[in-house]
Amino acid sequence: MCYIRTNRKGKGKGVESEEFIAIRRRLQKTQKELAELLGSSLKAVSSYEQGWRSIPGHVERQLLYLFSKKIKLKDRNCWDITRCSPEKKENCPAWEFNSGTLCWFVNGTICAQQPHKNWHEKIAICRQCKVLKRLLRS
Repeated sequence: MCYIRTNRKGKGKGVESEEFIAIRRRLQKTQKELAELLGSSLKAVSSYEQGWRSIPGHVERQLLYLFSKKIKLKDRNCWDITRCSPEKKENCPAWEFNSGTLCWFVNGTICAQQPHKNWHEKIAICRQCKVLKRLLRS
């Protein structure tokens, strides 16, 4: 199981060191192997795991993508899980690009009734959604 930490206001902050370690272990990778997959240095991965360095959005995004590909969840599209209306689906890039299992990865989705401006804003909303929670509980 992966852990999602929250800030004082209860909003998701993104991947924290414990979650990073749990995902790396679930991927069955050493720090060095994960660093190579992320295009990062061994020192950076070690620093993320020790909590000495914040995990950048592009690293978090890549880590979650790799994890989603490794975990074999039953494919269910986000629009089915969240029961989106036909109008909402047709205006969403996840629908347009047939990425219903990776909706949290696609920028510009309209889950909160508007597109998100950046990764950090988007992933904070996605962490509250049962689609991403389903992956992180795997």
